[in-house]
Amino acid sequence: MTTVDMGRATDRLLPLGAPEDGAWIAERAVREVLADAARAVRGTAPEPPRFRLAVAAAGTPFPVPPGGLPPGELGIAVEFAAVAGRPLPELAGRLRTALLGAAEEAFGLVVAGVDLRVTELLDAAPDPMAPAPPPGRTSPPAPEDPAALAALTVAGVAALTDAYGGPVLRTAGDLRLELAVTAGRRALDVARAVRTAVTAAAPEATTVTVVVSELR
Repeated sequence: MTTVDMGRATDRLLPLGAPEDGAWIAERAVREVLADAARAVRGTAPEPPRFRLAVAAAGTPFPVPPGGLPPGELGIAVEFAAVAGRPLPELAGRLRTALLGAAEEAFGLVVAGVDLRVTELLDAAPDPMAPAPPPGRTSPPAPEDPAALAALTVAGVAALTDAYGGPVLRTAGDLRLELAVTAGRRALDVARAVRTAVTAAAPEATTVTVVVSELR
């Protein structure tokens, strides 16, 4: 077993799906969605989730992007305060279910487990706090590149982005696309469809990988 702790970094990339999917996603995008799911569990006041690589895959057929964890199963850790008088195992179970459900349904993350730690007992549930709106983001002009044009035709691609290096990066035979996924679409499904479309549009590429920078 290999464990790599990501701490509270906001600019790392998490492996998305299985090694053969060749996809990564921004940690901050995952944290926002999972934090919302955790806050919806009544009787708890959770801190933002943290992520680590719990079990590394035996190998990867694709180059890992800078700032990315290698493919493998993720671990999720959340500290939370709980309302006194409610069964802690029940609250923890509901919180774990919410986190696992959001990780799979919104993204397609492969999760090895969820570690929960109760930090405080509360007399009453705290007032829910609305999350701060994400900063406004702009998209660079789409490059006149067959790979970029093919990616933009895929349902669920909101825009090409340049948060992690550029919309299209070519290094030797490796080709990497960076994009935003439309909120409500499962990120892994979109990434798979993009890889299929771009592989057909750029047959000269030895490998095609996808980085999901955000949900829009």
